Amino acid sequence: MRKILLEHAKKGDVVGRNLYSSNGNILLSAGIRLTDKYIEKLQELGVDDIYIKDGVSKDIFIEDAIKEETLINVRKNMAEEMDKIKLSRTEDAYISMKLIGNIMEYILENKDVVVNLADIRSTNEYTFTHSVNVCVLSLVLGLSLGYDRQRLLELGTGALLHDIGKNFIPNDIINKLSPLTPEEYELVKTHTSRGYEVLRENKNIPELSSYVALAHHERYDGTGYPLGKRGEDIHEYARIVSIADVFDAITSKRPYKMKENPSRAVDYLISMESRQFDEQLLSKFLESIAVYPIGSKVKLSDGSLGLVISENREMPTRPIVRIIYDRKGNRMNMGEMVDLMKHPTMFIKEDMEQVV
Repeated sequence: MRKILLEHAKKGDVVGRNLYSSNGNILLSAGIRLTDKYIEKLQELGVDDIYIKDGVSKDIFIEDAIKEETLINVRKNMAEEMDKIKLSRTEDAYISMKLIGNIMEYILENKDVVVNLADIRSTNEYTFTHSVNVCVLSLVLGLSLGYDRQRLLELGTGALLHDIGKNFIPNDIINKLSPLTPEEYELVKTHTSRGYEVLRENKNIPELSSYVALAHHERYDGTGYPLGKRGEDIHEYARIVSIADVFDAITSKRPYKMKENPSRAVDYLISMESRQFDEQLLSKFLESIAVYPIGSKVKLSDGSLGLVISENREMPTRPIVRIIYDRKGNRMNMGEMVDLMKHPTMFIKEDMEQVV
């Protein structure tokens, strides 16, 4: 199976895996053949890409980063909790620790998981989907740092609730298509302190988890907000969540921007290491994500095009690629396998939206 942009899907393509809405309803089941009506409806729902089964990808298996039912449950509950907060029902307006525990337990059972962000993203409802993604990414990084269950629970809670203060910012500002005015930007920045305030009101939320909501926009060089803290004066939880937050934001589609491929997000993070981000934490983070996810399309430096069929955990920028078109443009039905770890002079030149 492989992932393609929905705009490149065509009538007769076979759906490779169940496609869910953020509330857990199945939009399309694996094995169904696409029709023009299905494609049109998915476009209306804001679906960007879809997994399909075809000849060139029939033996490619894409493992779930997190169980589908776990993510569906968390997204559904997250949406409900957000609604409660908007209604100011603060006494019960917080995610149960059990939700973070469900994610945490799965990650602990699958310690070698490499996160393909496309597999944990729902079709829409950015705010709470983003929060779930940031939680997963942060927990995987925390695990790689050797965190025990208590620290993972504190980190995961803070990551899941890091943007909770945005519920107090008008949606027309959060989703504004044009650049924010200075006054609007200052208002958006208050989501950190507003989030911290509401979390501190709840005795079941650990202090350090609440702190993540306050400090996830602090930057390693002191240029962040709201306090302008720098380096290790920023708690490690917040430094972790800041990396996960920016990575997911770059790779997400928003009303005012298109999403970028993971490799572009990685390039940005690396360009900002030791300035915006903790270099050591960023290095660990890059070991935990799929820079070129299995099933993605890439162009190699020799001009050939291929599909990523396996990741190299030690060096995520150098996966194993199956050649689909050779350098002369000839179609290769089951082409040569190229392990970029064994071909030091070859590299991925760019991600390709569509090669077959």
